[in-house]
Amino acid sequence: MQIKPYKEEFIKFMVSCGALSFGDFVLKSGRHSPFFMNAGAYTTGSQLAKLGEFYAVAIHETFGDDFDVLFGPAYKGIPLSVATVIAYNRLFGKDIRYCSNRKEAKDHGETGILLGAKLHDGDRVMMIEDVTTSGKSIDETVPVLKAQGKIKITGLMVSLDRQEKSGKHDTETDACGGCGKSLSALEEISGRYGFPTAAIITMKEAVDYLTTEPCGGKIIITDGIKSSIDKYYTEFGAS
Repeated sequence: MQIKPYKEEFIKFMVSCGALSFGDFVLKSGRHSPFFMNAGAYTTGSQLAKLGEFYAVAIHETFGDDFDVLFGPAYKGIPLSVATVIAYNRLFGKDIRYCSNRKEAKDHGETGILLGAKLHDGDRVMMIEDVTTSGKSIDETVPVLKAQGKIKITGLMVSLDRQEKSGKHDTETDACGGCGKSLSALEEISGRYGFPTAAIITMKEAVDYLTTEPCGGKIIITDGIKSSIDKYYTEFGAS
């Protein structure tokens, strides 16, 4: 299936920056994964500028302009939100405020739990993250946002949808209370909080592309890597 050009470019960008790699990785959940997503690999000004552009395009295409604030949970969400609001203004001419949280509230200077813009009643807040496998950071963040006033969370954009069931449900066959399905972390978040979730790319899009198209002059996903990925999704893939 043909994917949009910006998605193809993003896949190549992730690989070239070392943000998406393949091998044998142990995740926080304890799973052994044949691939790993690391937003900490984006370290230069040019990389962050480009990353912000990809997020801005994906958010604009998926959610439109119906939001006032872009919120990035600490810590990785802070540079993501800053880079994206800059790109959004340049590409689409709308000045979006950025906001992030601290891990601990500050009691001097700029006090409180938030960085950047203050939140006000009526604000429409878009959330941004790198990737989510369990939804833990969102579970921690939503109460912080709701405590700021009568705000509306309009959506969540991540860079990569791993399309696997949440790490909370490794020993369960049904992650949605009897519906007969194992939901992905993004699906669980959407169902739990009632706002839509999306990703710049899905893991299926990345795998399909990197199996057939060269990146950096070579095919990234060989038959052996593809076999490991297929085995992983047989066990952990969302239905």
